[in-house]
Amino acid sequence: MRKLTKRFYINLLGLLVLFSLSSAAVVKYFDVSKNLEVFTTLYKELNLYYVDETNPGELMKTGIDAMLESLDPYTVYYPESRIEDARFMQTGQYGGIGIDVESIDDKIIINEVLQGFPAASEGLKPGDEIISIDGQLLKELKPDQLDGLLKGNVGTSLTIAYRRANEQKEVLLTRAQIKINEVPYFGMINETDGYIKLTSFTKTSSMSVRSALISLKSKSGAQRIVLDLRGNGGGLLREAVNIVGLFVDKGELVVSTKGKIESWNKVYETKAAPVAPDMPLIVLVNENSASASEIVSGALQDLDRAVVIGRQSFGKGLVQRTKDLVYNSKMKLTIAKYYIPSGRCIQRLDYSNKEDGKATAVADSLIKPFETRKGRPVFDGRGVDPDVLIEKSVESELLKSLKTNYVLFDYVTDYAANSQKPDTVINFEYEDYDGFKTRATSANFDYSTASYKKMMELIEVAKKENYFTETQNEIGALSTRLAPNVSADLDRYKFEILPVLEKEIVKRLFFEKGEIQYSLLHDPYISESVKTFNSNYSSILQ
Repeated sequence: MRKLTKRFYINLLGLLVLFSLSSAAVVKYFDVSKNLEVFTTLYKELNLYYVDETNPGELMKTGIDAMLESLDPYTVYYPESRIEDARFMQTGQYGGIGIDVESIDDKIIINEVLQGFPAASEGLKPGDEIISIDGQLLKELKPDQLDGLLKGNVGTSLTIAYRRANEQKEVLLTRAQIKINEVPYFGMINETDGYIKLTSFTKTSSMSVRSALISLKSKSGAQRIVLDLRGNGGGLLREAVNIVGLFVDKGELVVSTKGKIESWNKVYETKAAPVAPDMPLIVLVNENSASASEIVSGALQDLDRAVVIGRQSFGKGLVQRTKDLVYNSKMKLTIAKYYIPSGRCIQRLDYSNKEDGKATAVADSLIKPFETRKGRPVFDGRGVDPDVLIEKSVESELLKSLKTNYVLFDYVTDYAANSQKPDTVINFEYEDYDGFKTRATSANFDYSTASYKKMMELIEVAKKENYFTETQNEIGALSTRLAPNVSADLDRYKFEILPVLEKEIVKRLFFEKGEIQYSLLHDPYISESVKTFNSNYSSILQ
């Protein structure tokens, strides 16, 4: 009798839960249950009976990745083997040796060494070819397997065999905690203007910016600040709120989130007293400034607290949350859209409305106007529009070819290895462009100009339309004039190539911090910032 009574109440509870759900929810939960059963059966049968041997883990990962990719690029599954990637996303930390590699002509080449970590301490340099790790030849590995060999638990060791200038060497390294510095450089542009470069939004980003800001104010006498968010792809939302809070009063609304789960909707306000509430502020953005970068730049723009200079930002107005799964795996999934103080959402692409599998941009007819606190017009659906636009420079075909064919990379590798490092970045001088020109001219690399490509297209069209024979002499003469000439074009585009060359050499000699410091001397964004401070800063914000 007691068992019947217990079963009755359990069934009654189940019915109450069922009736509390909307009919749509009931259908959806049934659909989920049905499809899970279908997938389980398919997965089991496939692994049991497929003609060739299968790898169950790889099959599952492929299925999961394809499913999540159909939603948006920000919803991602992290198996246990990639858990370091998930941790790095939030903390900027991982266990490793501090190098970045890329594949060049089927060789694994170091393209960057991080200062202060094991690889740099043991003498590894950009341009070194990695041959094997712990005896495992790299040509036998997939890219994700290489990442797994380089990263690992702090304190564990690995042996790397590498080649430099036809000499093969071997080095034993111990993995350390690699912490990417979110503020790789801060300093003075001139006597009055301070500069802070922020590259990511991890758990310590706001503290790093705060520390840099206080130092510039109290030690360097900065009266105005340039906050550089170019190329910053975002990160933790709370850190963006905290950074805005360094410049605006406590209790200011910075961002609100709205999604399907109402209890997850939140309003974020600044929590602490500001460090620089009245200091003139410029924020730099470009097309690669996204997410948390757009919260900072967009909120400061909406509050009329900063002038935004650069190019229209990426347009990511989505919020992700990381959820723990079974077997030490995780999933980062999109849960909401965010809205900055004016009420606008700057999300550019609509992932719920795809054409040929690709998300579509918000139509111009659906773009809505909003107003900043002082009534300046701003718009949703297309990222953050700068107050002062910097036109995008068009890279010459020659510079593109020098990069993609690694002519520039190889020259810089040899030059840095054989040159004497000056004491400071300020003392760096480069006077070997003729040497680079000789090296590039003798290199057999693929190079053509846009005008010559169009000339070849014209010839084909002329042949099809039977005009080529009677115009052959004229076309031939013009083709000769337009034919790529590496030596002449190296002189023609020296103004463009030389700064890139110098910056890359400085990076090899002084690492990322030195590269940024040197770039400030030639950066059009910085010169425009100083010009704006000195002329129309106040009028822009009115």
